Amino acid sequence: QVQLVESGGGLVQAGGSLRLSCAASGRTFSRYAMGWFRQAPGKEREFVAAIVWSGDQTNYADSVKGRFTISRDNAKNTVYPQMNSLKAEDTAVYYCAADRYVLRRGSPNPEDYGYWGQGTQVTVSS
Repeated sequence: QVQLVESGGGLVQAGGSLRLSCAASGRTFSRYAMGWFRQAPGKEREFVAAIVWSGDQTNYADSVKGRFTISRDNAKNTVYPQMNSLKAEDTAVYYCAADRYVLRRGSPNPEDYGYWGQGTQVTVSS
């Protein structure tokens, strides 16, 4: 069982940066791939980034590639997306998610994730 709590959201101007955090409880955090998704008002939830359980492989949506970097610290049970060069279209609620099964690569499909945080709002003003 994994429980997830996101933090770090807020209001930022276009071109600025934010670093979100997702703190996980549970002894087996280090064995789960982790993903980040976002949902803007009136839109479906979309994939942002994912990181394999070992931290040595990552996967990004084309819309954030080159601007966002996902990393994890398994000793701290935490995963971090660093978001740079933010745009107004990045405004959304951002959700952290843990894979349904252990020892898999990060997937862009939300159905592959069985544990979700409550979300944190990111607002980018233009």
